[in-house]
Amino acid sequence: MRYHYIKIILFISMTVLLPAKVSVLNYEATFGIFGKVGTIDNTLRQNDNSYTIETRVSLLGIAKMLLKGQEEHYVSKGHMENGLMVSDFYEMTTLKGNKKKVKTYSFDHQKKLVTKRYRKWKDGKVVKDKTETLKFYAKDDLLTLYFNLNTALYKKNKKYLFKVVGLEKQNGKVYITVPSDKKVKWYKQNLGEGAKLYAKALIHQRNFKKKKGDILLAIGQDGFIQKSVIKDILLYGDAVLNRVK
Repeated sequence: MRYHYIKIILFISMTVLLPAKVSVLNYEATFGIFGKVGTIDNTLRQNDNSYTIETRVSLLGIAKMLLKGQEEHYVSKGHMENGLMVSDFYEMTTLKGNKKKVKTYSFDHQKKLVTKRYRKWKDGKVVKDKTETLKFYAKDDLLTLYFNLNTALYKKNKKYLFKVVGLEKQNGKVYITVPSDKKVKWYKQNLGEGAKLYAKALIHQRNFKKKKGDILLAIGQDGFIQKSVIKDILLYGDAVLNRVK
């Protein structure tokens, strides 16, 4: 416990002493025949020693109606290591009607352990509170995975394996492929021209056709994702995320 208190004090001190660069990144999501289905707003605060990412997901139109106005909020806080964000704290909050779910992850990098606490409320009352240690260790969460790509993907024609907290059903494994120059034409056809880097992430999820989905990614000249596409979900069309700010 003493180690955690020291780490928290150091984290706060570094945040206060060093000026932070703030980046605001907003995206618009569309889904095949349904059109615009939501927005994703991100705020990144970062200095040489620490970072904070806050993300809000809001649904629109038919998606909002089908999912009963569901809202999602994500927070990632941590430190910098060799130019990469390393997560010390990650939290996912989902609000839907009279229900609230919160998953909180705490990282112990010395012992290589990640602890997950899952809480659920209904009508304002706690109906579930469970804490467990994950079966795998990771330095990344779902937010740092994508914000780190500009630095982490440094070779073309290579497949990378990342371990990511927040994807327990696939043991945290995410494979990301950077295409060779010969294959990049297909990516440009789906993602457009002008990206600094193109890549493809393979994840497994029940909603995707054949229970897996390839997420195509275009990283802009400023190092942030400018567009992503998931092809042909359940035959309804492509899910597309476009950066608007």
